[in-house]
Amino acid sequence: MRISTSSNCRCCPMRTMTVTYTARVATARFGGFSQLLLLWRGSIYKLLYREVLLFLGAYLGLSMAYRFLLSEPQRRLFEKLVLYCDRSAELIPVAFVLGFYVAVVLERWWGQFRSVPAPDGLMLAVGCGVHGADARGRILRRTLMRYGSLAALLVLRAVSTAVYKRFPTTDHLVEAGFLTREERRRLDALRSPYNKFWVPCVWFGALAGQARREGRVRDDCTLKLLMEVRPPHTHPTPQRTPPSPPPQTFRSVSPFQELNRFRANCSLLFHYDWISVPLVYTQVVTIAVYAFFATCLIGRQFLDPAQGYAGHELDLGLPVFTLLQFFFYVGWLKVAEQLINPFGEDDDDFETNTLIDRNFQVSMLAVDELYGDVPTLERDRYWDSASPRAPYTAATAAQLRLPNFRGSAFDVTLAKEEMQFQPLEDIGETSEPPPHPPMATFSCHFSLLRHKNSAGCEGGHGAEPPPGAPTEGDGDSLGGDTAVLLGSVTGESPHSWDLRPTDEMV
Repeated sequence: MRISTSSNCRCCPMRTMTVTYTARVATARFGGFSQLLLLWRGSIYKLLYREVLLFLGAYLGLSMAYRFLLSEPQRRLFEKLVLYCDRSAELIPVAFVLGFYVAVVLERWWGQFRSVPAPDGLMLAVGCGVHGADARGRILRRTLMRYGSLAALLVLRAVSTAVYKRFPTTDHLVEAGFLTREERRRLDALRSPYNKFWVPCVWFGALAGQARREGRVRDDCTLKLLMEVRPPHTHPTPQRTPPSPPPQTFRSVSPFQELNRFRANCSLLFHYDWISVPLVYTQVVTIAVYAFFATCLIGRQFLDPAQGYAGHELDLGLPVFTLLQFFFYVGWLKVAEQLINPFGEDDDDFETNTLIDRNFQVSMLAVDELYGDVPTLERDRYWDSASPRAPYTAATAAQLRLPNFRGSAFDVTLAKEEMQFQPLEDIGETSEPPPHPPMATFSCHFSLLRHKNSAGCEGGHGAEPPPGAPTEGDGDSLGGDTAVLLGSVTGESPHSWDLRPTDEMV
């Protein structure tokens, strides 16, 4: 497991890495998760041991006072209080409110992770769409990606304490190379009390338009194809094919859909930090958990077995199962406390500074050193093979002998006579309608729908409806709708329907 790594940043000489144990549980085996119980970094023991010691100390203090400090009348009174608190603890719905709260926080945590802006799509679009191996082309591509990194950094600096400690002022951004002095002057001169992470995105769009006018972006339609990406998890709505629109020229800034998606992730991450889980919900859950265990401090005390109280026949002194319950419930609450803001400095918080370093370095490499750098084309190893197959090592050779999966239906077995085609004239066809229930049954049930005031299937139709009430023929009434749906025959009795199947139904 990775514990720590050195940093090239002078203001961040050492940073801890997120606890990663994926390789330890790559293969399910006996006691697979048991080996994780002895880890300390990022563990529940490190997160919870102070609360457990405090609860255990308070419990043992009350137990010692009950056994050695209280008089006999005081002990009897304390025993009544213990019995009362033990019954009352069950009234607090701690499992329900805590479980639902942790589910909400976990969903929010995953949403924040997915909204962290990544420049990979943006750098591919810039590297493919902005041409020129000269100094002008290089500075255009590098500046575009520096603006993207700057926008992400301004957001992460606003939501992450670790990033803010690394770049506390815009002077640090200038010194680190994300801003020039001229850009900082323009950024500071902009009179806006809000976060200015969107400003580099505006600069990006303006610079992209300039590159198009210079011919560095050669074709608007090609640029649109390179940079327009359909949002994930969306499907086009089936529509009739519209007539072909007239030819049109796309504006230079509109094709930059990758930039729009990048900016949208920055905005979403900022709003996650702005709009938290409602405070009242967090307070209710916290009060429920701590009130439950404050009650358990008294209600779970062991009483004198000689007094004959129900459930107190054994005096263990140490509440083992109460401590386990405390470990689970308060540990659950501490998990929510750690996940509700993953941009802090806990062991399992997001490595925002590592993300900044990786994204900045990779984006610059992609648009500069790797621009136009294509390996020499060669015939691959399987050029003359009709069915190429990659080799296996000795450790994986056994997988080569496994049968290939062709589909679950191929496991179905049929007798030989069941696989013979039958002539259609021998199978025969019937035009008899399917059997249906007697008419009386349907008339009874549908009369209840049609006549709301009916006294039953055989008890008449009840009193006359009041003036203005919907009648049987009223299309807005339940009876009218039912008659239309069931095909009431005009001129016949309004109390029955023809339910025989028609030719279309057969």
